[in-house]
Amino acid sequence: MKLRVYLDSSVLGGAFDSEFREDTEALLELIRAGEMIPVISEVTEAETRRAPEQIRQLLDELFDSGAEYVQLSAGAEALAGSYIAAGVVTQRFEADALHIALATLARVDVLLSWNFKHIVNLRRIRGFNGVNLVCGYSMLEIRSPKEVIGGGNEG
Repeated sequence: MKLRVYLDSSVLGGAFDSEFREDTEALLELIRAGEMIPVISEVTEAETRRAPEQIRQLLDELFDSGAEYVQLSAGAEALAGSYIAAGVVTQRFEADALHIALATLARVDVLLSWNFKHIVNLRRIRGFNGVNLVCGYSMLEIRSPKEVIGGGNEG
């Protein structure tokens, strides 16, 4: 079964960042090969539309290849507000909370991000998932692309 992977804007930007380029390109190759289904939200799209042209082109490529699209909803805004109220992130990082909420509501297999400060961070992951459980939602798998590109059973 193919993984449905929510991509935040840091993943798209990672394709053009020397630190993350190799792992992001490996992830994109898995997506291009049809081994993973990209899920793009309205928030990712809005952030990416303000990015440099090469990142916007990558977003368009993902849409052209059949990425799923998740629209912002009142439910996602309410869940993001719950993360903020619980102190998982501050209001200043509402977009990060919205990414988590949208991925949770879309029931993706994993949210991928290179944002280690506000998303791929054990304390915050526990906080997001604690709120999810209290609010009646499933826990969300949150990883960096590096953690999902291996996929093999070596060793």
